[in-house]
Amino acid sequence: MKESLNELEQWGTEVIFGRARGFRATMMRIFLWMLSGIYRLGVAGRLRRYRKGTKDQQYLGTQVISIGNLTVGGTGKTPMVEMFARTLRDRGRKPAILSRGYKSKKMDKTQEWTRKDNGLPIPADEMPKVVSAGGEPLIKVRYAGDEPWMLAKNLPGVSVVVDKNRVKGGSFAVGELGADTLILDDGLQYLDLAHSTDVVLVDQNSPFGTGQMLPRGTLREPAKNLRRADYIFITKCDGSSNEKLITKMRRYNRHAEIIECTHGPQHLENIFTGEQVPLEFLQKKYVAAISGIAVPRSFEKILNSLGARVEFHRVFSDHHTFKQKDIDRFMNRCVRRDMELIVTTEKDAVRFPRPTELDVPIYFLRIEVDILKGKDVWERLIDRICGEKANVDPLLLQQMVG
Repeated sequence: MKESLNELEQWGTEVIFGRARGFRATMMRIFLWMLSGIYRLGVAGRLRRYRKGTKDQQYLGTQVISIGNLTVGGTGKTPMVEMFARTLRDRGRKPAILSRGYKSKKMDKTQEWTRKDNGLPIPADEMPKVVSAGGEPLIKVRYAGDEPWMLAKNLPGVSVVVDKNRVKGGSFAVGELGADTLILDDGLQYLDLAHSTDVVLVDQNSPFGTGQMLPRGTLREPAKNLRRADYIFITKCDGSSNEKLITKMRRYNRHAEIIECTHGPQHLENIFTGEQVPLEFLQKKYVAAISGIAVPRSFEKILNSLGARVEFHRVFSDHHTFKQKDIDRFMNRCVRRDMELIVTTEKDAVRFPRPTELDVPIYFLRIEVDILKGKDVWERLIDRICGEKANVDPLLLQQMVG
């Protein structure tokens, strides 16, 4: 059943991007196009209610840095969130990352936590999922979600909190974990919590997705809503000029400062041993790739650019929960094809069960953000965030959220 759903999701992706052909795909595109009109009206109405104040926003007494995008997936939010959190931590702030925990499972039993001020237990309905309080991850990846768990693992000294209600998660992070800066992961469309700064990511390779709204296309909001950005990061740059893209973006937003960056590979790391090897290790190696991400072609492109001979690439839907049989079947195929190594993404690696027989080593590719243009803008942004102090009254915070 799950394999069928995975295949259906992949077919739906092919339909949206126009790669699926035939009568069935054409009729599905027409149907999705009609739904897109309804979705567009819903988005416009929702934003209007917030703008006019008929729908309330919550203020938690501290800065909220929203990092998001206009499209569905694939712009590199997670490495960007990590860069923000690490930089702010190193500059003396106490950041907490707020995530909805996409595709995470409900916990069998709510975490137990006592209030910092009086030692009383926090009621279950007020408890988010605390992935990390600044140390090692406190819950398993299936309950946290792959990206929050990965961030918790990579960011000692940074709290990671998961809840669909990011107001509740933010209140907990400030009141109980002592956070003085909140980083709202994938936050552009989450407006219940007021944003201090809106950072919007635009992929150089696909700046406005398919150009059409969900569910026919990949836009969550019309391109004109880029006007809501305070800072625009052009991501996954390859060194070529972004002049045309910047000119187009300026039609929608004349004031936002723009930073150009790349999501560059750093090294390979063995999933099960932790061994790190340089990127040169991939040169002329026969590689099998496996991934469950939004834009798998970009991952394969990176591997090829590093000199790997990618013989085949097993693609699953985004955030796919790998089963033992998925990995065992893939391993058997790699053994039959005499592959030298298997490479996956870091996000996928946290969901990998250990193969029954580990005949081919499995590595993930570590990716980090590198700023190409606009380092002065970046420094000013961080200086501004670090220069503003929070002034939080815990009693007022409880009253606002409770």
